[in-house]
Amino acid sequence: MGQRNNVTEFVLLGLTQSLQGQKILFVVFLFIYIVTMVGNLLIVVTVTVSPTLDAPMYFFLGYLSFMDAVYSTTVTPNMIIDLVCEKKTISFQACMSQLFIGHLFGGAEILLLVAMAYDRYVAICKPLHYLTIMNGRACVLLLLLVWAGGFLHAVIQLLFVYNLPFCGPNVIDHFICDMYPLLELACTDTYIIGVTVVANDGAICVIIFALLLISYGVILHSLKSLSQEGRRKALFTCGSHITVVVLSFVPCIFMYVRPPSTLPIDKSLTVFYTVIAPMLNPLIYTLRNGEMKSAMRKLWTRKMGHRNNVTEFVLLGLTQDPEGQKALFVMFLLIYMVTVVGNLLIVVTVLASPSLHSPMYLFLAYLSLMDAIYSTAISPKLILDLLCGKKTISFPVCMGQLFLEHLFGGAEVFILVAMAYDRYVAICKPLHYLTIMNRQVCILLLVVAWVGGFLHSVVQLLFVYSLPFCGPNVIDHFICDMYPLLELACTDTYFVGLTVVANGGAICMVIFILLLISYGVILSSLKTHSQEGRRKALSTCSSHIMVVVLFFVPCIFMYVRPVSNFPIDKSVTVVYTIITPMLNPLIYTLRNSEMKNAMRKLRCKKLPIRRMRMCHSH
Repeated sequence: MGQRNNVTEFVLLGLTQSLQGQKILFVVFLFIYIVTMVGNLLIVVTVTVSPTLDAPMYFFLGYLSFMDAVYSTTVTPNMIIDLVCEKKTISFQACMSQLFIGHLFGGAEILLLVAMAYDRYVAICKPLHYLTIMNGRACVLLLLLVWAGGFLHAVIQLLFVYNLPFCGPNVIDHFICDMYPLLELACTDTYIIGVTVVANDGAICVIIFALLLISYGVILHSLKSLSQEGRRKALFTCGSHITVVVLSFVPCIFMYVRPPSTLPIDKSLTVFYTVIAPMLNPLIYTLRNGEMKSAMRKLWTRKMGHRNNVTEFVLLGLTQDPEGQKALFVMFLLIYMVTVVGNLLIVVTVLASPSLHSPMYLFLAYLSLMDAIYSTAISPKLILDLLCGKKTISFPVCMGQLFLEHLFGGAEVFILVAMAYDRYVAICKPLHYLTIMNRQVCILLLVVAWVGGFLHSVVQLLFVYSLPFCGPNVIDHFICDMYPLLELACTDTYFVGLTVVANGGAICMVIFILLLISYGVILSSLKTHSQEGRRKALSTCSSHIMVVVLFFVPCIFMYVRPVSNFPIDKSVTVVYTIITPMLNPLIYTLRNSEMKNAMRKLRCKKLPIRRMRMCHSH
């Protein structure tokens, strides 16, 4: 360990040093990652909820998609973040974790493909004994062997690398921590370890790949005894499996069946089997599999026979009084304009002011952006409805509004947590602030916020979307929200309601308490600061606490209770969906001298330019 202490982190050179190329790759890989996650998780959901896909083949396919999603997540998010960071560093512990998780899921996936080949062999060559051989116990046993094999493979790889001394240099010409680049950095002879890696990775890959090709050859040879329809179905299924096997094994064999060395093409191949292949797998299995496409189609239209009775909802709005509606129209239009202008002004000020390029203002800019979009998902529809005689919203638009509302609301919850953590580090650990809250950490926190909001929103949407709505279709509210929709469903929603309380209310309550405790710790630590430091910290923290209280208290009131609707609900919803997004920019600007100074400088900077243009025009 004494030797390794010279290297506490590694510098990843990434895929390219070109700034323009990094921007292009950022967009490309972000799109690929989103497609990968959505595609694989869609397969997992489809296999889980579709009774027609209860065969062992789809059981294994569900786990393969799950592995692809996790495997891609161990590599792609960090690579995407690095593409927008100047310095691409990864700590020694994070590097080892990435190596372990990558080989755990990569090794398990290889063994899972063997289990899937065995399943196809039994189904095609021994169809009469298929259900007897591939029973539930056998499938679970195969799955346990898959996980155990992947775990042993990953542990062996990790032990070899972890015990190596790294004295320096610490620059890895790659975008991930992988075996051969790390072996090249070790300040000791790694010949024996390199041979072991070839045996543990390369040789096993070659043997399993050869056995899989032979097994599929035997399967295809046995198709002569099947009917034409049976041959066509078996060829489609086996064609998908063979395609995935080739995509997974060929790059791995090239990478690991050779002496330990790094080649320029290695990075491109690694991109293929860590980023591209997990995206292609769900496309291959869905586009070439009639049963999977049919199940997805049924899932999409599931219970639509019930729901066809309700193709749109009628929103009663805030009031039925025409005069009241006119007054509310003017008021909410003014509030919406102030909300959008105020929040976008903060975004522009933070982006254009060099003095505001600290993590606190980065999070504040994203909070303002979320507030602007969050308000836009609700206010325009509400404002238009105040002028319309009949306030209707179609079923898809209702689901879209619900999804966006919870996406940005959930992401805002996590952003407020990130802002609290930022203030904790700034006040309690000021000397380590720039080290802890570096750009990579800030971007990682933002990614976590968006992912957390997305997962929360997807869970809420899935529960509501699958409910049958037979009628009535009148919602006594001005937006599509969870509890009003649950009351209209023509089925028992008790358990769905409990899930909403857990996914919405309980999380809000726990995070709110943790935030209050964290701000209590921060304020308690101010005793050691100077009077000026205490004043500045109190001003900043009080703004954060006000926003936290304004956002969380109404949400807790709405969702920490059984499924029920109260007359006050509409007023409370107005507070956290319309009023709070307007107040946030006012709170942060009126109580923050740095923000006010930056806005003043930005305005003064534009005035001379305007005057010069006027002089030139005269």
